[in-house]
Amino acid sequence: MPDKTYQPSLAGLRAFVTLARKHNFGSAANELGISQPSLSQALAALEAGLGRKLIERTTRRVFLTPEGQTLLPKAIAVTDAADDFLSAAAGADDPLSGAVRLGVIPTVAPYILPRMLRGLPARLPGLELRVVEDQTARLLTALREGSLDVAVLALPAEAGGIAEIPMYDEDFVLALPVGHPLAGRKRVDPSTLADLPLLLLDEGHCLRDQALEVCRLAGVSPDLGHTRAASLATAVQCVEGGLGVTLIPETAVDSETAAGELAIARFTAPRPGRRIGLVYRASSGRDEPYRRLAAVIAGLVEEIAPVRVATPAIPV
Repeated sequence: MPDKTYQPSLAGLRAFVTLARKHNFGSAANELGISQPSLSQALAALEAGLGRKLIERTTRRVFLTPEGQTLLPKAIAVTDAADDFLSAAAGADDPLSGAVRLGVIPTVAPYILPRMLRGLPARLPGLELRVVEDQTARLLTALREGSLDVAVLALPAEAGGIAEIPMYDEDFVLALPVGHPLAGRKRVDPSTLADLPLLLLDEGHCLRDQALEVCRLAGVSPDLGHTRAASLATAVQCVEGGLGVTLIPETAVDSETAAGELAIARFTAPRPGRRIGLVYRASSGRDEPYRRLAAVIAGLVEEIAPVRVATPAIPV
């Protein structure tokens, strides 16, 4: 049991949080700009003061103990608060006037990043964006571990300790081979999917789950034996090759139909779709700046696709 008078040092907490993220003493020491012995000493002092083993180290790997897993979110909250304090003390209390590590899911990144990267410098000139593309589960893990600041993904995230800001809603569109009987139609009933070879993304992509939910609500049981794709671009290429049909988000339509090899059809109202939002650690205390960032991103997306903005504009 820890001594009730014990006060953990910030160096010890940073050592713990960074090791939990890196799983390697050398990489963690590098990131913190200290030697490995100093890192080991800071961690050992923290564990001794708490009376708890937080990190287990073998000859091959570094991993969290059960106690470490329990205490990690609290340690991240403390180091986040310390970073905010130091930024404010330095007069840089706006997180959007510095580096922001942004995660984006693969079914969003190719379609909105070009507009974001062109439009953000004019609206948020102090922002230094660093982008990571990955699936939802891994982005949420990176957020919890502190290696990302915010992420753009489909809502709801339904993850403990993660705050959500809705940005925009978009419809799903049926992607078809050119010449398909449904091509160009604007009132396709989702139940029609029962008669079509539906191509799905691999497990782990939220768009796969969303497509299956569209089928479920329409009373359709899709044949899951059809071709699966690791990316939406691959699924679209399979559709162009006549292997089936797939669902794509509205933001992908212009890009994926530009070559003239893909046809689309739209569903009857209420059209199936998804809500895209910005998520971040609730413990970060950055609600207001991240709401500004979400509003700017939503506005930029609205310029390139017929989406319904869910976040009102905020002056920047």
